[in-house]
Amino acid sequence: MKMLLSIAWRNIWRHPGRSGVLIGSIVAGMWAGIMVSSWANGLIEQRVNNVINEELTHVQIHHPEFLAEREPGMHIEEHDEIVSFLENHSEIRSFTSRILLDGMIQSSATTSGVRIIGVDKENERETTTFHHNLTEGDYLSSDLRYPVILGEKLINKLNAQMGDRIVLTFQNLENEITSGAFVVSGVFRTGQTLYDEQTVYVNQGDLTELIADQSIFHEIAIMLEDGDDGEQLVSEINDKFSSVTAETWVDLSPEMRYMTEASGSYMFYIMIVILFALAFGILNTMTMAIFERMRELGMLMAIGMNKVRIFTMIMLESVMLTLSGAALGMFLGYLTVNYFNRNGLDLTAVGGDSFEIWGYGALVYPYVTPQEYFYVTLLVIATALLAAVYPALKALKLVPGEVVRD
Repeated sequence: MKMLLSIAWRNIWRHPGRSGVLIGSIVAGMWAGIMVSSWANGLIEQRVNNVINEELTHVQIHHPEFLAEREPGMHIEEHDEIVSFLENHSEIRSFTSRILLDGMIQSSATTSGVRIIGVDKENERETTTFHHNLTEGDYLSSDLRYPVILGEKLINKLNAQMGDRIVLTFQNLENEITSGAFVVSGVFRTGQTLYDEQTVYVNQGDLTELIADQSIFHEIAIMLEDGDDGEQLVSEINDKFSSVTAETWVDLSPEMRYMTEASGSYMFYIMIVILFALAFGILNTMTMAIFERMRELGMLMAIGMNKVRIFTMIMLESVMLTLSGAALGMFLGYLTVNYFNRNGLDLTAVGGDSFEIWGYGALVYPYVTPQEYFYVTLLVIATALLAAVYPALKALKLVPGEVVRD
C-alpha cells in the first residue's frame, strides 16, 4: 500500500498544471460552500437568540384561547398563584408579566394599526434585552405621565418626534372602545422591520387605568437558567394550573423551530451541489490521465501487476487529488469563518438592510460546527471515489498485449 500511495502521488503531479487547476477549483468550491453554510448558521443563530432574548423568552403563559382570539378579556385569572409558583422555582432566572392589546395609534399626520404591550420596565429589563434596542430617549421615562416608546419605522411613518403626543385607541375589558393620550419618550430599533413598524410599549399601570379597574395580565414571559429545561417547566405549569396554557418558544414560533431543525442540513445540501459539479472535473481529469497512460498501464499489467492494484492505484490518485484541494479549502474556510466569527460579517454594503424585513440583522457572526466539517470530509471522500470509478473500470478493460503492440 505504501508503494501504491507513493506512485499515486507522483502520478498526480505528472501534469502539475492540470492537477493545479482542479485542486484550485476544489479549494474555491469548498471555501465558498463553507462560507455560505457558516453565514446561514450565523443568521439562524442570530435570529433565534434575538427572538428569545428580546421578545419570546424560553416559556410563555397565556389564557388557552388568547393567542388565537386576542380578546382583552382573555387574561390570566390565576396570575398571583402562578407568580408565587414561579418565584419559588429554582430553574427560573427571571420572569415578567405583560398586558397585550391590539389597537390603533394616531398622530397629527396619520393613523396606523399597532400591537400595544404594557410592561413593568424593571421586570422587563431583568428578563429580556429589549431595552438595548433603544436608540433615542428613555425607556418609559418615569418623569412623564403616560410615556410610550415607538419603533423607528413607526415614528417615521407617523411623522412624529420625541415629546409629541399620540393617541392610542383599543378595547377595554367591557369591549368598549377607549383612548388615551401618550407622550413619545423613546424610540427603539430591533432590526425587524415589521416589529418596529407595528409595536409600541407603555407602562402597565397606565394601561391598566384605561382598560380595567384591576390589574390584569395576558402573558407571563419566563427566562430559564437553562433553556433546555423548557419542556419540563411547561409540563409542570400545565399540570398545576388548568386555566392557562404554557408553551416553549419552539411551540410559539414554529418557523424558528423549522429553522433550527434545518440549520444542520444547510451545509450538507450546499456541499452536495458543489461536489456534484466538481465530480465532473475529477472524472474528466482522471479519464484524461488514463488515456494518456494506457501504454504504461498495459506494461504494468504485462509484468504482473494485478487488476486490483491497478484499480486501487487509480482510486488513490482521485482521493489524494481531491483531498488535497478539500483540505486546503476547508483550512482557508476555517480561517475566514473564525475571523468573521470574532469580528462579524457586515452585509450592509451588499443590501444587508433588506434582511431586516425578515427580522435579520445586517451584522452576522458565521460559524461552522466540528460535526459539519466531519460530514464534509466524508462527502469529499465519497465524491472522489465515485468520480474515479468510471476511469478505473476503463483501465481494467485494457488488454496488455494489444496496448503494448500499439
